[in-house]
Amino acid sequence: MKLFLVTFGFFIVVIFAMAIGYLIKRKTISGSCGGISSLGLEKVCDCPEPCENRKAKMAKEAERQAKLQEAGRIL
Repeated sequence: MKLFLVTFGFFIVVIFAMAIGYLIKRKTISGSCGGISSLGLEKVCDCPEPCENRKAKMAKEAERQAKLQEAGRIL
């Protein structure tokens, strides 16, 4: 039981440290391989025209970026 509590405590400390890092830098955790963008692809599907859901997400992200730039918090 003692080993479980020590392990659980360690995980809590690590999660807390990651949360503090996010609050300070405002940067999300990313993989080391670069994801799909490292393959030269902008999207997962091979469709020539994005679907309605994708267009809505892109418009929402563009609005978010505009608000951040307006507020002076450029990502």
